Amino acid sequence: MIGPEDRRAFILANTTLERPPHTPELRLHLASEVTPIWKLTEEALVEIGLPPPFWAFAWAGGQALARYVLDHPETVAGRGVIDFAAGSGIVAVAAAQAGAARVMAADIDPFCAAAVGLNAEANGAVLEFTDSDLLDAPAPAWAEVILAGDICYEKPLAARVMAWLAAAKAAGATVLIGDPGRSYFPRHGLTKLAEYQVQTTRELEDIEVKRTAVWTLL
Repeated sequence: MIGPEDRRAFILANTTLERPPHTPELRLHLASEVTPIWKLTEEALVEIGLPPPFWAFAWAGGQALARYVLDHPETVAGRGVIDFAAGSGIVAVAAAQAGAARVMAADIDPFCAAAVGLNAEANGAVLEFTDSDLLDAPAPAWAEVILAGDICYEKPLAARVMAWLAAAKAAGATVLIGDPGRSYFPRHGLTKLAEYQVQTTRELEDIEVKRTAVWTLL
């Protein structure tokens, strides 16, 4: 059974500390090439059930959302924040840098705990982490802001997440979503706050620069 220290060691051995193109203020442990780490984790998957390394990349939606938070710190400053489906934790780190009072990164992939921890350390950020499935219950009452990037790539999950976010919004939370035009992103009930041209890679996306927006629920 692979443990927390093994996960940290795997990440350190297979990533480099880089500045994402759209958020150069931040440093993250990222895979500089997609194929080798994906192959490594596919091989490991056979042996230990390691999930795909979504935590190893700065996805377009997360970069856009992090950029928005850094440019509009009043969105999170002094407030309780959840970075939902955190992956690398880029959005959580941005929220901490922007002055959030409490930041929790949430992702059901246990490798994300190690990735978020390392990325928090690299940026001097104080973060909490949970691998609980937050969709199983209403959003915590302390969460005044919920940030979610790249959540609409799979139809059943997108519908479930959007319903959970809508319930959080109805309970009083501010909800911001970063999305580069994923197939199952809803086309109604949202207001666009900003749009960016986010540099990515053809190994991850269909084009090298993704037009990516930040939205809020109505």
